Amino acid sequence: MTARRIVRWTALAAATVLFLYPFVWLLSASVKPRAQVFDNVLIPRTWAWDNYVEIWRAAPVAAWFLNSVAVSLAAAVAVTLTSSLVAFGFAYFRFPGRSALFGLVLATMMLPAAVTMIPVYLIWNTAGLAHTQVPLWAGNLFGSAFYIFLLRQFFLGLPREVFEAARVDGASHWTLFWRIAVPLCRPALIVSFVFELKASWSDLLRPLIYLRDPALYTLPRGLKALSDQFGQAGEQRWEIVLAGSVITTVPLLIVFFVAQRHFLAGITTEGPGSAR
Repeated sequence: MTARRIVRWTALAAATVLFLYPFVWLLSASVKPRAQVFDNVLIPRTWAWDNYVEIWRAAPVAAWFLNSVAVSLAAAVAVTLTSSLVAFGFAYFRFPGRSALFGLVLATMMLPAAVTMIPVYLIWNTAGLAHTQVPLWAGNLFGSAFYIFLLRQFFLGLPREVFEAARVDGASHWTLFWRIAVPLCRPALIVSFVFELKASWSDLLRPLIYLRDPALYTLPRGLKALSDQFGQAGEQRWEIVLAGSVITTVPLLIVFFVAQRHFLAGITTEGPGSAR
């Protein structure tokens, strides 16, 4: 038993080092002078904190950061709310063709993003919103098949008797959802929110397609611009690009640690029923 525990902890320690090393290297390289960026020494011989000052001077990073916050929060709130409404409908209501309709929703996950990219762009272009931030989050108002599936599993774990008792007391369907289902499935909602927050925060493809004005850039799109200016095709000042990468990465780590308890509860259970 002791030997097995030693092997297990050794494997966990090795995996931890494997996953942490790239981030530690990023932090280290971001505070090195240009000549030492790729020397693969984790503790810089010379500390260049001015890299972070330089990036704020070289680009409107504060504006990009606020744009990312606004877009990511809007996308996460929109998809969590709409997907939970649809998921509750599939879990609570009984109607003919429910399983077939739910299967059709799941089938949309089989469509590659490239298939719908041009039609979606044409829709936003016709609406006159193709070069705004709206396409980065407004599509989430229609829900997501993945989150609908995830949340439906949680809602199915709730005792139906609770809802029937509430209906006897005169509760509306909205009350069943908002006052009973949502509080009981908070871990799953937080998982959906954090997943989408991370996906939207790190999304580069859509900002590349829709955003033309640098004042509207999100952090990933701004980081691409910095890479073009200071990276391989530019001035070869990778320390500036790496400092921008740190600024882009750290907020997500903070969000994960803040929501860690609910996040882990959500991804390790299938619903309140299985948690008990």
